[in-house]
Amino acid sequence: MSISQTADRLLSNAITDGAVPGVVAGATDRDGNLYLGGFGERVLGGGEEMTAGTVGWIASMTKPLTGAAAMQLVERGQLDLDAPAREVVPALGEARVLEGFEEDGTPRTRAPRGDITLRHLLTHTAGFSYETWSASILTYQAATGTPGIISCQEAALGTPLLFDPGDRWEYGISIDWIGKMVEAVSGQRLGVYFRDHLLEPLGMRDTAFRITDGMRARLAKIHQRVDDGSLVPLMDLEMPQDPEVELGGAGLYGTIGDYLCFIRMMLNGGRVNGEQILAPETVATMSRNQMGTCRVVPLKTVIPPFSNDADFFPGMPKTWGLTFMINTEDTPTGRSAGSLAWAGLANSYFWIDQAKGVGGAYMTQVLPFADEKSLPLYLAFESAVYGNLD
Repeated sequence: MSISQTADRLLSNAITDGAVPGVVAGATDRDGNLYLGGFGERVLGGGEEMTAGTVGWIASMTKPLTGAAAMQLVERGQLDLDAPAREVVPALGEARVLEGFEEDGTPRTRAPRGDITLRHLLTHTAGFSYETWSASILTYQAATGTPGIISCQEAALGTPLLFDPGDRWEYGISIDWIGKMVEAVSGQRLGVYFRDHLLEPLGMRDTAFRITDGMRARLAKIHQRVDDGSLVPLMDLEMPQDPEVELGGAGLYGTIGDYLCFIRMMLNGGRVNGEQILAPETVATMSRNQMGTCRVVPLKTVIPPFSNDADFFPGMPKTWGLTFMINTEDTPTGRSAGSLAWAGLANSYFWIDQAKGVGGAYMTQVLPFADEKSLPLYLAFESAVYGNLD
C-alpha cells in the first residue's frame, strides 16, 4: 500500500477505536509533502471535523522555531553561543541555584559557579526546569507565590536553577529565556520577529502566538484522559491571548501543514522556496550533539494530569543539539541515528531524518503528555511512513 493508504487506515481506525478524539499527521521529504491527513473531531461529540487544516496548541514544538530565530541572530553576530547570556538579558545574571528549603519552607539558594550561555539554554543544560517534572520547582512556586509557566507572566520566569550551568541536562524554561534574548537584540516582540523572519518566509501562515479569527474557526480543543481511560474536553484551557511573555518554549498555535514547512527547511540545509532561512553550516551545527557527555534523562512527572512519565526509546542514549533531541541509534520506527525530534505537551510530536531526507509531524490535543494511546499512535504513524518509502 502507499503511505496515504496505510496512514489513512491507521489514523481512521484509531478514531473508530476511540484512542483519540481527533488527529492530524503529515510527512514530507525534501521536495514536498508525502502525506497530510486529519481524522476525528476537534471537540469530542461536537461534530466538527478534524481536518488537515485544523489548528492546535503545538506547545513545545515552538522551541525549534525559537532556536532557529536565535541562530539567525548568531549568524548576524548579534548573539554569541558562548558569551554570558546576562550581557543580553541582565535578569539571567540574577538566577540562583536552589539547594533546598529551610524548616519554615523558605528556599535556600546560592550563586551559580558559572555564567549561563546561549548554548546552555539551547541544550537544556543551564539548570532550569519545569514544574511538571520537578517537585523542587513545584515546592518553590508554592513557597514564593511564583506562577506557573503557562500563565505567560514575567514572574513565571523567576524559578531558580537546579544545578550549575553545564552540569547536566534538565528539561525546562530555558527556551523561554531565549525568546527574551531574541527580543532584546532584535527590538521586536517575539511573535513579530517570528512572522518577519521565519513564518512568512516559510509559508507558515496559520502559526502564531495569538489565535486569529481564521485560526479559531478551525481550532481543536484540548481533552483530558481521566482515570477510566475516557476523554473529557477542557473547553477553557487555552494559552493567554494577551500574554506578558510570548513563550518561546511553548506558546505557538499552528497546523501540521505549517510545521512540515519548517521540517522541510531543516531537511534542505536551511533553504526553502528559494530563500536561505539558515545557513547550511548553521543547520549542521544545530543537528549535532552540543552538550558533550551529558545525556537526556527520562521525564518523571510530578503533575500527572499534565504528563505521564516520558522516555522516548527507553534504553537508547539520547543527546541534544540546538533545540532538538537526537537519537544515537536507529529507532524501531525506521528513523536514522542522528535524527532530530521533540514534542508538545498536548501530544504533538515531530521528527527530522536528514540522512533519509524525510520528516513528519503529528498532533492530537490530549493530556497528559506521553498519553497511553496517542504516543503509540504517533510512533505507529512514523513506522508507517518509513514502511512505505520508495
